[in-house]
Amino acid sequence: MGESEQLRLFHTGTHPCGYWADREARDLVLDPHDARLPQFYGQALQWGFRRSGDIVYRPHCLRCRACVPVRIPLARFAPDRAQRRCLRRNADVEMRVQPAERNAERLALYRRYLRARHAGGGMDTHGAAEFDQFLLGRWAQGRFLELRARGRLLAVAVTDLAPEALSAVYTFYDPDEAARGLGTLAILRQIEWGLRDGRRHLYLGYWIDGHRKMDYKRRFRPLERFDGRGWRETTDDDP
Repeated sequence: MGESEQLRLFHTGTHPCGYWADREARDLVLDPHDARLPQFYGQALQWGFRRSGDIVYRPHCLRCRACVPVRIPLARFAPDRAQRRCLRRNADVEMRVQPAERNAERLALYRRYLRARHAGGGMDTHGAAEFDQFLLGRWAQGRFLELRARGRLLAVAVTDLAPEALSAVYTFYDPDEAARGLGTLAILRQIEWGLRDGRRHLYLGYWIDGHRKMDYKRRFRPLERFDGRGWRETTDDDP
């Protein structure tokens, strides 16, 4: 890439860590005003970045490397026993890939999910503006994977399209249907979608050792992790 083609990178200031209450974080961010972001987004995923709204970022904290980018190599994935049970338990759930748009039904589900899962954390007050800013973005090639049972919306998996991959941006679901394992089901359906479309990977964002909300990602095997130089398959010996 020539000098005139290089994307600029910025460090953010420190901010409260979204995962550990006693830590501060900062991020490495691609220039959000560069019109070429859609063109280079697929490469950015391969470098361990992900998207939030219009921002493409990667954690770059001063004394912490806990956030590990992970992805599933789709052609080699095989569901384990618990994941097969999840599929059977949700045999009545239909999958629909829809344009990434806000409507009253999706916004209501999003707000119910945040009130149940993030009470008191700031996100539980999100409304329409925050929905658009966080989940849509102005340039992303995103889709909403809807999960419905008998027509009722159970979950939405916000998913980005890249040339050879899908990227799981965020999933929200009906908190009264937690027994269904809708978060796991959403990933299984994204895997199905990616395989159907001939894509190579599903990016799952960041995994953090010892964080209970991140443990589910280790259950998808094989799973690859980015070590700063390249991707390698995780093993049971990895921290």
